[in-house]
Amino acid sequence: QVQLVESGGGLVQPGGSLRLSCAASGFTFSSYRMSWYRQAPGKERELVAFISRTGGVMNYADSVKGRFTISRDNAKNTVYLQMNSLNPEDTAVYYCNTKSGVQDYWGQGTQVTVSS
Repeated sequence: QVQLVESGGGLVQPGGSLRLSCAASGFTFSSYRMSWYRQAPGKERELVAFISRTGGVMNYADSVKGRFTISRDNAKNTVYLQMNSLNPEDTAVYYCNTKSGVQDYWGQGTQVTVSS
């Protein structure tokens, strides 16, 4: 079955950096677009970034453009989210996602807290 396992979250000061990882299994990773979403307390889940199957196309939410970078390693079945210049508004649970037809698959999420 499809499994997505996020890691790398934590507490970081404003201006700091974190790198999230999502290890995928149970499907042909290189055949699927991968995405990162986040959900802050009291807010809806929002798309942060996605990356195409080969990694040639990336897209970002306006709020993270120029600060976050999504990448993937198809040999390791892993997608990453490098987050720089973090600010308190980036505080959220970050989720890895992929879709197959109308079916969404989610990881358990990893908490990112930006605070001094």
